[in-house]
Amino acid sequence: SQADVDLNVVMTGQGKFVEIQGTAEAEPFSREELAELLNLATGGIEQLIVLQKQVLGV
Repeated sequence: SQADVDLNVVMTGQGKFVEIQGTAEAEPFSREELAELLNLATGGIEQLIVLQKQVLGV
């Protein structure tokens, strides 16, 4: 893998975290990098929720 960090994030439709699991692959990562990754994950999850609601018609 070419990833520096393996991060799994699960959230509710209300934007609350259910699970956050992260592992550094080669080198440790900083708190700032974690915050950036969580922001990216949150944005992606929000987009997925919008698409899921559109498909379900809710």
